[in-house]
Amino acid sequence: MTGLPDAVDVVVVGAGLAGLRAAQTVARAGRSVVVCEAGDGVGGRVRTDVVDGFLVDRGFQILNTSYPALRAAVDLDALDLRRFVPGAAVRDADGRLHRLADPRRVPTWAPRTALDALLGPGDKARIGAVTLRSLLVPPSRQAQAAERSTADELARWGLGGTPTDTFLRPFLAGVLGDRDLETSSRVFSLFWRSFALGDLTLPSRGIGAVPAQLAARLPAGTVHLDTPAEQVTPGVVRTPRGAVRAGAVIVATEGPSASALLAGRVPPPRSFALTTRYHVVTEPPTRQALLHLDGAGGPVVNTVVLTAAAPSYSPDHRHLVASTVLGVEPLPEPELRGELARIWGTPVGAWDELATVRIPHALPAAVPPTPAGLRRPVDVGDGLFVAGDHRDTPSTQGALVSGRRTAQEALRHLASGVASRA
Repeated sequence: MTGLPDAVDVVVVGAGLAGLRAAQTVARAGRSVVVCEAGDGVGGRVRTDVVDGFLVDRGFQILNTSYPALRAAVDLDALDLRRFVPGAAVRDADGRLHRLADPRRVPTWAPRTALDALLGPGDKARIGAVTLRSLLVPPSRQAQAAERSTADELARWGLGGTPTDTFLRPFLAGVLGDRDLETSSRVFSLFWRSFALGDLTLPSRGIGAVPAQLAARLPAGTVHLDTPAEQVTPGVVRTPRGAVRAGAVIVATEGPSASALLAGRVPPPRSFALTTRYHVVTEPPTRQALLHLDGAGGPVVNTVVLTAAAPSYSPDHRHLVASTVLGVEPLPEPELRGELARIWGTPVGAWDELATVRIPHALPAAVPPTPAGLRRPVDVGDGLFVAGDHRDTPSTQGALVSGRRTAQEALRHLASGVASRA
């Protein structure tokens, strides 16, 4: 590992998506940049570990190909994306399984979805109307629309009660980390648009392939692993491996960590926690790459056979199932197995537990009131900047957009400094 430089134009703290995108933007502008990452690899919450040969993402994640910032930052073809069915299977309170898919995207499922009794014809029409609105209204207008909670927004469309409790709540709880659907209607509208437009995928080598590609495109020696920032002050980042002086410092860490490093210049944002349990199975409960939801309101927000979409997640013929609950405390294994047996409709006693992944700050809580445009300030003064999905939307899109726009603000700061010295 090369040593830290004494001085650069920009120091980025954190090698998650926002930090790597910020470093990429600075480097492309011809400025020198170094990234200090506390962990032993890039990606932050978007990482993939290898456990007994299986690919284990840092929690269940899906890559939505509709995100403009994603398409601008990485080569999607090089990720070898594997697709999920754009829909869900829902186990209702009476034990019936309902399989639903977007009829625009999967025409062969249209008759089944139209006739399925989980939602009535009126509910399906209203969901279609919400989808049509999300597609027709420009994202810039959606981000500034009148704001309410997602629960209130769904009720306004006539989708409160059964449609929300049996389908929309379990689906959105896994996406937003928010079972109560307090999330801003602005964020919900943009998310719903992304689901209507994009493919739901995973890179064949795990979600960590995304930050790995971003890091590989940086100049050699840019990223320094196992190099935590111990102190951030204007113009200096101090680490156990030495201090680096810089014209601008970008802190691109989780919200609570960013607040601490910046000595309270940014208040610690509220966040939602998720815990994902991974099981190895010889015979999968399904061979469809379809998200399974609990329409009865149980603790498991979603469960899916990852290898149905991406067989490369397994080193052999066995399959990998990921099941997610809200919070950082996993369900006791007997209780979890009982829930999974009910949702999947099959015995799970022979499933082998592989790993438990707790993400305390999995998703920032984007609850009202949010700023118009859903963008929070990134310049905190004195050449210090903050990036992350807690400054934009809680998503891959938000992290990448935040990294780019924060780097642009830092570059403007550097340019103004050069101009003032000339």
